[in-house]
Amino acid sequence: MATTDESNRRKQIHPLPLRTALRLNRPGDIWHKPALSVVAASVVPLLFLFPLDRLDLVLYTSGGSLCALYAHGLPYAARARATAWVCLGMLASVAVALTAAAVVSSTAVLVAVCAVLAAAHKLVCDATRIGPPGNLIFTFIASSCAFTPQRLGDVPFHLLLTAGGAACAWIVVMAPGLVRPQGPQRIAVARALEAAARLLTGDRQDLPRLRHTTASAVTAAWHTLFLVPARTPAGAGSRAALERILVRAESVLARTPADPAAEAGRLLALAPDLRRNRPLPARAGRTEPAGVAADREAGRRTLRSPDPGKPRGMRALTRALGPGSPLLPVGARLLVGSAAAGWASMALGVGRPYWAVVTAASVFQANVTLSWSRGLQRAVGTLLGLAAFVALLPVTRSNVVALVAVTLLCQFGAEALITRNYWLGSVCVTQMALLLVEFAGYQPARELVTDRLIDTVIGVTAGILAAVLVTNRRAANRIDAALDRAADAQREAERLLRAGTGPGREEAAGGRGEAAGGRADGGGVRAGDDETAWARDRLAVALIELREAYDVASGEWWQRALPAERVALAERSGHQVLAALVRRLTAERAAPAA
Repeated sequence: MATTDESNRRKQIHPLPLRTALRLNRPGDIWHKPALSVVAASVVPLLFLFPLDRLDLVLYTSGGSLCALYAHGLPYAARARATAWVCLGMLASVAVALTAAAVVSSTAVLVAVCAVLAAAHKLVCDATRIGPPGNLIFTFIASSCAFTPQRLGDVPFHLLLTAGGAACAWIVVMAPGLVRPQGPQRIAVARALEAAARLLTGDRQDLPRLRHTTASAVTAAWHTLFLVPARTPAGAGSRAALERILVRAESVLARTPADPAAEAGRLLALAPDLRRNRPLPARAGRTEPAGVAADREAGRRTLRSPDPGKPRGMRALTRALGPGSPLLPVGARLLVGSAAAGWASMALGVGRPYWAVVTAASVFQANVTLSWSRGLQRAVGTLLGLAAFVALLPVTRSNVVALVAVTLLCQFGAEALITRNYWLGSVCVTQMALLLVEFAGYQPARELVTDRLIDTVIGVTAGILAAVLVTNRRAANRIDAALDRAADAQREAERLLRAGTGPGREEAAGGRGEAAGGRADGGGVRAGDDETAWARDRLAVALIELREAYDVASGEWWQRALPAERVALAERSGHQVLAALVRRLTAERAAPAA
């Protein structure tokens, strides 16, 4: 018999995976976008530096060019802002690193500067949820700059080169909007359709995971559509058309259709049209079985807000990093592990201790289990990357054009392969890091390979040890907070359902999650569509955060027993109420067409 949460406070040691850490995944659906973007953003500065015979300055332009890896999932208006902030963050990091390189002569102090920057990158990227590739690009460029000899008078010029690369990155990232201005939001809706189809046809024993995945995809798509401006009737109409299609995917969370396989086929048939920018069928947005709003409603804005009720901008960042934040232990781990790795490398006489800092920074993930997997992946990828570097030396050292070509190929390969598994992408990342050193002048190959190998061993070891020794006791506490937020959101949703009429009222009262067969005739005032949508978003986000908090805490190597039963019960009842809200929204959208 399972013990209660209050009495079951013992510590548990979780096993660390081996085989699963190296298993290949399916490639990401938009892997080619960052891969092509970073190559395009890098080519322009190279074409400028090559005729001047100043390829030794590639490091500085690369810092800006690598900003092209970010924000590819955002609509273009939001992408413009996010990429601009990424570029400014890169410039700030490079400025600190270059200044430190110019004024600090102590290697130990430079390692400390790199470790502090690495921790700051991790905290800010996690707090803002900028997405892949996260903090590692910032840390790699800043650490490389910190250990590149500088004169203080040259810093402004080198920063100008970084700014030029960043400007190229911003232009490249925004350029597809001229051809496919609706591309990101169409892809987000397509992902929701595909997730809903998997929910309809998946194994019933895997239903909780499939339902969570579908709810996450649908919520992410609503958030994406929220970021799409509608300044013109045509823009409002195109967004509303996508909203109607998304409602069809969302309706799967509310009820199972009479023929799940047939409905899954129809959803999957729509997804390629969305991804390939094809015109949508006239009736593509109609939901089943309740119908959708009439075409005259196409321009109406549905007020769906990402993370409803939460602060945004600098207030959100300050709050996410404030006292008690669950991100702070992760930042502390990274700071300790990165500094220890750099100092250990320096003590062993390795010529490039910043490689150890970057390796340790790459290891740290949300919990110990994920950090272990990342460390193993990094070690395997580095070993294979070093072998490939040695094999390609006759090519890369044959002439400058070959060096540039292989470097660009590695940049493309890293993004093309990293979604399959981090170790596979690390094969290209390792070569790219070594080739960037070669632009400043050919180095002894044996020294390069040996330094990289030693720094990898030191960085992975220090990273994993720091993840184990610097405990994250707030991980379990985060589950308690997430349970409270989910309960509050569920109570508010139930209040709205009880106060209104229509599908969903009986489910909220009884918690059975069964279809309510039509409108109730009670005397309550029906909540408006916007208020119901807000409650739905709040509950969906709370359930997603609850699952994330539980998964993070479950991966801690030394952790008290977790409230698995309470989490399962909260998710089950929460998804029942969420289904009732979806039915309410579907019925309210269908009402104008009746």
